[in-house]
Amino acid sequence: MKNYFFLAALIFILGCKNENAKTNTVTPTETVESALTANQIIDKAIDVAGGERFQKSSLKFEFRDVYYQALRKNHEFLLVRLKVEGTDSIFDMLSNVGYERYKNDAFVQLEDSIAKNYEASVNSVHYFSVLPYGLNDKAVNKTLLGTETIKDKAYYKIKVTFDQDGGGEDFEDEFIYWIHTDSFKVDYLAYSYEEESGRGQRFREAYNERYRGGLRFVDYNNFKTDDAALKLEDLGKAFEANSLKLLSKIELENVTVELVND
Repeated sequence: MKNYFFLAALIFILGCKNENAKTNTVTPTETVESALTANQIIDKAIDVAGGERFQKSSLKFEFRDVYYQALRKNHEFLLVRLKVEGTDSIFDMLSNVGYERYKNDAFVQLEDSIAKNYEASVNSVHYFSVLPYGLNDKAVNKTLLGTETIKDKAYYKIKVTFDQDGGGEDFEDEFIYWIHTDSFKVDYLAYSYEEESGRGQRFREAYNERYRGGLRFVDYNNFKTDDAALKLEDLGKAFEANSLKLLSKIELENVTVELVND
């Protein structure tokens, strides 16, 4: 099984081809479909971002000088992270079967706690790279909180939580998505997470929208708040009031997509 993973990853990394991008543009209006449910809004957001193409795709990108690749085919997936450390290549691979790490061509045996940390790190980058794809997983719970205006544009405001069963190691994390009421694109999101000092929060503003192989990709301005009492669902208002601090930029570089045939 270990050799299979390593061979599959090498074939995967060496065999992907680029596909030219086509950018979709939508002119926003003031129309609000208030009768829509949270599930229907998420369905539309996923469809606008690429829909079923995500389920049959091979993606490559770089993030902070680290190489990532994702192969999805129907209900099977292989998520890869490749880091170069000196003369060594470190492969982290997460699939339906589980997580494994290789140093060059040698399997690395890790303690369970360390392996879970690496697995969560790999999954997190891949998860954010293709949002809102993944929000229809069985463990995802969606609640429509109403609408909210940010920068003179109307957004559906949807809260996302996760079941413990199937929700992963970070099932207690919570998300808020601001989805444009006309284009159904995710322009903003916020999330909470556990850290040693307590519960942390982030707010992200999407920019640099581009389409690759019919899939939507964005970069993010990543904001934080120093107000520990601020609720997650109020981060949009705090952003509108310019009371958040820019912490970093989340930028995917050299994004390429190949659609995978059955």
